[in-house]
Amino acid sequence: MATIISHSPAETFDFGRQFASLLKKGDVLALAGDLGAGKTHLVKGLASGLGVESEVTSPTFTLIHEYPGGRFPLYHIDLYRLDSAEEVLKIGLDEYLESPGVTVIEWADKFAEIIPDNARWIRLRALDGDLREIETP
Repeated sequence: MATIISHSPAETFDFGRQFASLLKKGDVLALAGDLGAGKTHLVKGLASGLGVESEVTSPTFTLIHEYPGGRFPLYHIDLYRLDSAEEVLKIGLDEYLESPGVTVIEWADKFAEIIPDNARWIRLRALDGDLREIETP
């Protein structure tokens, strides 16, 4: 694992934009981190790096946002409000994992047992102020 320190939301965004260049069709990113750790800022950067032109927002209440139009589709899933692995499967997680796009799952650590073994885990941690620690594979 590599660890970087982000000093602002803009740096977290830039990290995501740069990380997107490493992604290929079918990749799954599993994000872990507390509320306010920067997960959605990271996804906004990933989307930008993939060429997605739509505004990226947190899918906390809708559970899934789909962003077509980039190098490949981006599927942004948020598991925060779900209470069981069964609920996660009912929203169609398997279909996204088998898609030709990139799937990013926020709060993946809540249901680590159903996250595929090939997922790349990114852990974010809020430090003081706007500082964020980002651990990547």
